Amino acid sequence: MWIEFKNYQEKAIVRLKQEVNELLDAEGNKICIFKSPTGSGKTLMMAESLKRLIDSRIDGKRLSFIWIAVNKLHDQSRNSLKKYYDPLGIGLKCSYFEDLDGRKIAENEILFLNWASINKKENVYVRENERDNNLTNVVARTKEEGRIIILIIDESHRNVETEKSRELIEDIGPKVTIEVSATPQLKGVFRGVEVELKDVKLEGMIKKEIVINPGFEYYKLDKKLADKTADQIVIEAGLKKRAELAKLYDAEGPNVNPLMLIQIPDSRKGLIDKKDTVVQLLGKYGISTENGRLAIYLSDKDSKINLENIEKNENEVEVMIFKQAIAVGWDCPRAAILVLFREWKSVIFSIQTIGRIMRMPEHYHYRNPELNLGYVYTSLSDIGIAEDIAREYITVFEGKRRDDYENVDLTSYHSKRFREETRLSSEFVPIFFQAADELKLKDRISLKHSIVDTKLIASGKIYDVDKETKSIEKKGTLNIPKNEVELQNAFDYFARENLAPFHPELRSIKRINDSIYGFFGASRDEDRWPEIQAIVLAEENHQIVIDTINRAKELYQEIVGKGKYELVKNDEPWNVPDFINYNLTFAERGYKRSVIQPYYAKTRGGDNLSLFEEDSEIEVSFIEYLEKAKQVKWWFKNGKQDASYFAVPYFENGQAKPFYLDFIVMLNDGRIGLFDTKGGIYAKMAKERAEGLAEYIADENKNGKKLFGGIVIKDKNSWRYNSNSNYSYDPKDLKDWNFLDLS
Repeated sequence: MWIEFKNYQEKAIVRLKQEVNELLDAEGNKICIFKSPTGSGKTLMMAESLKRLIDSRIDGKRLSFIWIAVNKLHDQSRNSLKKYYDPLGIGLKCSYFEDLDGRKIAENEILFLNWASINKKENVYVRENERDNNLTNVVARTKEEGRIIILIIDESHRNVETEKSRELIEDIGPKVTIEVSATPQLKGVFRGVEVELKDVKLEGMIKKEIVINPGFEYYKLDKKLADKTADQIVIEAGLKKRAELAKLYDAEGPNVNPLMLIQIPDSRKGLIDKKDTVVQLLGKYGISTENGRLAIYLSDKDSKINLENIEKNENEVEVMIFKQAIAVGWDCPRAAILVLFREWKSVIFSIQTIGRIMRMPEHYHYRNPELNLGYVYTSLSDIGIAEDIAREYITVFEGKRRDDYENVDLTSYHSKRFREETRLSSEFVPIFFQAADELKLKDRISLKHSIVDTKLIASGKIYDVDKETKSIEKKGTLNIPKNEVELQNAFDYFARENLAPFHPELRSIKRINDSIYGFFGASRDEDRWPEIQAIVLAEENHQIVIDTINRAKELYQEIVGKGKYELVKNDEPWNVPDFINYNLTFAERGYKRSVIQPYYAKTRGGDNLSLFEEDSEIEVSFIEYLEKAKQVKWWFKNGKQDASYFAVPYFENGQAKPFYLDFIVMLNDGRIGLFDTKGGIYAKMAKERAEGLAEYIADENKNGKKLFGGIVIKDKNSWRYNSNSNYSYDPKDLKDWNFLDLS
């Protein structure tokens, strides 16, 4: 089963393995934090990290694992890992307590437990019993056999900081504890791996943002329907949005039926069960369990209806009612809308639930920006706590494009993401043949070679266990010829060791193996593979093969390097986005001529030092100039790093890149100004971008556009811009800079 890891996933897997290996060599018991956003594929990354951790170990360390999670998440994790490992034939066994052989955790075995089964003395896996078959004794027996225990705490923020949980971790005494969470809780830990939210978004795994009650500021309640409750309003708004999204998916092409989730609080004595009220209301819109459009997912003792295959994109269920049970771990990427009611006392829990609508159905972003958002409709009156948890993710403000806007239809560009920077593609095989010809591999390799054997230490001694040494004293070695299994393992290890700087994943190892088999004319002749492996691994041959691999990697990097920042023209003409959503780090500014109304600017605030002032001093000054300029019909402050914003091409060190200039300005006479504000040293460094913009304007004007602009500076209270094809900036000589007069 081949898994196409996203770039951020591959990097995290490699770093996590490295961190854990270093902690295994450190003194004492250690903790490693693995912080990764909801929807990023934490379980998949952990599964691959553990696989690589046990793969081809040469240090003699023997590992056993305990995986602890909340609620039923340990079942889901166990099933996910088992499904991942079994087709690969990998020696990682996924077990429950009852599956353990000999009342101990075997080498490369993962014991899955949930907190509820072990966090109290009377729990079955903790209490003393006649067979000594409890967790304490299982751990002790495992350690007695020389195995190292690694503890994985999944969704650790739920339990890890309780006193009982800390005691439990201490009792297990793992050499390394890996805390896995989007919001880690263990204090004073400085080792770990963090996946950035922006990287997960950039690769299309999760929604770009979550919007809460969009457009409610314009909501007008019909006086004739004044008895409509807040809950009715949010449900109806959610249903309306679900119908809109369904149409947009149809227009886009994918067969995705968007799912609306309604989270209800636990029923309380003396109060009407919220479930009954919601079911009754949905029935008025033709949504019921009987016709298959409604699913119900409550606790074990309550209803579970129409849940089969609900996670499939094309499933017919449109709405699902649920309680706390699925807040953690449940995965249904087509879920796009979440309805929450005001009865929730803890907004923290509700924010956890928001994770259920963050995933993208097909792991990429769609052309229509509305399909790349998650929607929350809630009767909660305050989301203050959400600010602490997801301040930069949850959007609560919306700016809309003005009604008087007319399409500008500008040609725009974006960078095409290139995925072969860290791995070998099928293109490597012919490149290997090219390298083999260049280095004359055919003439230099010996088919009559020495026997490939396994060298064992003979009569070795260690005098001082604390003394560092590269090689222990030994009388000699015992050489045993490798059998076919050992040859294959050694051959894979040989390929793996010669992969750098590419990631040592199975796919890339296979590329090198296939290249070598192909060179010997035995791509599909598996019977000849052991013979070829012995030739390559022989002492007199392996260096020239290493040289050939290294040369092939150099040639491959030259080819993929050309496409690393491949610039692509957008399929459709660019226009100002219909709307832009803003999170809690933004504040409204009262600018009237912004084409997006209202205009929001990022502000400094909070403890996060990464919160920078989006509008620099010169940008704010330029906006104030545009606000007063009589010729300006509207202006747009451009964004960055996204195909939904405007960019022109420019070249830097021979590489084409997108230039996201600062401002697009529409004048009353139909001309469009393209400006990028610069000051001081930044004006000096703008040569490549300025010349790219000048060339773009000239080319587009030949095709009938009315564009002008360039790099903009403020000098002695005057605004000047440079539109020359040969850009230069000397603050003492601005004769080549035009005065910008829009008054």
